[in-house]
Amino acid sequence: MSAHPPEYPEKISDALPIEETDRTIASDKVEGTAVYDLDGERLGHIHNFMIDKHSGEVLYAVMSFGGFLGIGEHYHPLPWKVLKYDEERGGYVVGINKDALKDAPRFAADDFPVFDARYGAGVYGYWGVPFPW
Repeated sequence: MSAHPPEYPEKISDALPIEETDRTIASDKVEGTAVYDLDGERLGHIHNFMIDKHSGEVLYAVMSFGGFLGIGEHYHPLPWKVLKYDEERGGYVVGINKDALKDAPRFAADDFPVFDARYGAGVYGYWGVPFPW
């Protein structure tokens, strides 16, 4: 006797959508997506994102910036709300240029911050966005 109805897929990967809709996108399609400034210059790419466990909302996109083959790379937490998807570029646009990015909150791969309320308030404050909790 089978534990699953016959129409249940053998592998979960067979059941997951591979294309985004007008309102949703799979996380693996966001990771690696380019991030541009308003002038169209590529700043980096989405390394990963941090999700609020209670609301399910994405709080931060962690943008990878600089370095070569992962050496010298650092990360900028960007409130999700400061990113706008640009279909023509096939990436996200943030309203800051490369020079101004050097003053934005960042961290190294070996110095990952604790994404608590205090840290979040600082990051969101830098970007001029109200912290949600």
